[in-house]
Amino acid sequence: MRHARGFSLLEVLTALMLLGMLLLAVFGGIRTATQSVHSGSKRVEQLDQIRAAQQFLRHDLMQARAIPWKLDANGNPIVFDGESRRIRFVAPLPGYLDAAGPQLQTLALVQEERGGTFRLEWSSSALSPSGPAALANVAPEVLVRGIRDGHFAYYAASRNNVPGEWKEQWKGAVSLPAMVRIELVHGQGGSWPRLDALIRQSPNATNARALARSLADAGQH
Repeated sequence: MRHARGFSLLEVLTALMLLGMLLLAVFGGIRTATQSVHSGSKRVEQLDQIRAAQQFLRHDLMQARAIPWKLDANGNPIVFDGESRRIRFVAPLPGYLDAAGPQLQTLALVQEERGGTFRLEWSSSALSPSGPAALANVAPEVLVRGIRDGHFAYYAASRNNVPGEWKEQWKGAVSLPAMVRIELVHGQGGSWPRLDALIRQSPNATNARALARSLADAGQH
């Protein structure tokens, strides 16, 4: 009678080693796929955030109005105040907030407390206390975080056959710029798609000096 031969210890150890290598390869593939999906989802979420922020900014800047909210030291009305990292202008609020009427809006690059990065904030405040109290002021809303660097620029329309040009500041202006440019660099590398927003209203469509006469305590703002 013939007895069945069993596996030797070496054969069992070899099989276990091969099985372990196979399981390790499968686990590594699953982990790589999971990381790829997570990275892809994070990138899609980031792109959605950028797309939403750009759409909001483009629409908001397009609605800018040549309505003065303060006077400079010489008594000239200010309708647009642009710096390299802050913009102030008057425009209607989006959506249901438009019931409050045109508001003084601010876009600003604000440095984070930690990390050495910036965040892009939007806020607004009422031009006068006549609007609904609940809509008089809108707290700062963060549009984009993790910005390593960025700046705003302003395009002066051509006049009297003189070509227009981009300016780093738009100070003491009685008129609106023709376009506003927003350029940001994300903290994780890579540039935020450059935004060139065309202001719909003509730079001289409104008599700002006439409107400024109705400002109450304009120099206090």
